[in-house]
Formats: sequence, structure tokens, C-alpha cells
Amino acid sequence: MKIKQYKEELKKLSLSELHTRLDELRRDYFSLKVNAMTSVIKDYSQFKKVKAHIRRVSTLIGQRESSQENNA
Repeated sequence: MKIKQYKEELKKLSLSELHTRLDELRRDYFSLKVNAMTSVIKDYSQFKKVKAHIRRVSTLIGQRESSQENNA
């Protein structure tokens, strides 16, 4: 999936769905790390990609939470 499409998809998600997505991404990153320790990984660029997705989702969560605090 292209980055622009991924960002648009994330913007459509609710705050609880973003938290769920963040948990999934963290699990994916953990499993990548475990697989790197126990076996050979063909594509090490996955680490960078998953970490970038985690940062994107975390940023959106922070923006949404701060906007909710400002509106309250």
C-alpha cells in the first residue's frame, strides 16, 4: 500500500481503532525482532517500515487526543 493511501486510511479511523492498529503494529515489530534473533530474515527493511507506521499512528493519536482536550 502506498504511503499516501495509508495516511488517508488512518485519518478515517476512530481513536479506538487507531489504538488497536498501534497495538497490532507493535506486535508485528516484536515478532520481527524475535524472528531476527531466531532465524534469518530476508527483508530487513521491514523493521524500518513498521517503525515508520508506528510513528505515524502514534502521531495521529496524539493529535486527536490533544484536539479533544482543546475542544472540551
